Amino acid sequence: MKTMRSIDPTQQSDRDNYKLLIGSIIPRPIALVTTLSPAGVLNAAPFSFFNIVNSHPPMVSVSVQRRQGQPKDTASHAMAGGEFVVHITDTSYLEQMNLTASQLPPDASEVELAGLTAVPSEAIAVPGLAEARIRMECVLEHTLALGGTPESPTSDLLIGRVVRFHIDEALLHGGRIDAAALDPVSRLAGSDYARIGEVISLARPE
Repeated sequence: MKTMRSIDPTQQSDRDNYKLLIGSIIPRPIALVTTLSPAGVLNAAPFSFFNIVNSHPPMVSVSVQRRQGQPKDTASHAMAGGEFVVHITDTSYLEQMNLTASQLPPDASEVELAGLTAVPSEAIAVPGLAEARIRMECVLEHTLALGGTPESPTSDLLIGRVVRFHIDEALLHGGRIDAAALDPVSRLAGSDYARIGEVISLARPE
């Protein structure tokens, strides 16, 4: 019989709660998000608090944790410009993706630091990245400040409506994406990442 430990999140630190969350909710897909600063600098940063929230129309969510109470560049740029591009991280550019997590001054580009290649988008002004095999041009539908207090939230939840998909044709088979060919990378805890391992198929109950 399992012995379960009961933990009240209000009785431990935010850091301890964070470690329980990122160690429990695994694997997490990684969105590499590009945004444009008001000065035209192309920003890129990875986020694993990321998922689908709607399919009609297609929408995705990205939660951006604040730094010392201030929105990070990705959130502030997306809220100012109303646009961003989400890239699905795969093994072909994993190390470059990791470099974009570097803390740079606002006038420096993580895209340049990581040696990534900017490509024009079709429906929005924010460029995408050529290295990604899947990217989604998004317009900002909703922003929700979360956590902390109303005066000092701890994160910004961005909900973007996908206005254009860009997908490597080699991944598409009958309108479906070949997950093994994509070879996506997911986030675990600490410095750990994971690839797709054994796939288990189960038919849905009627």
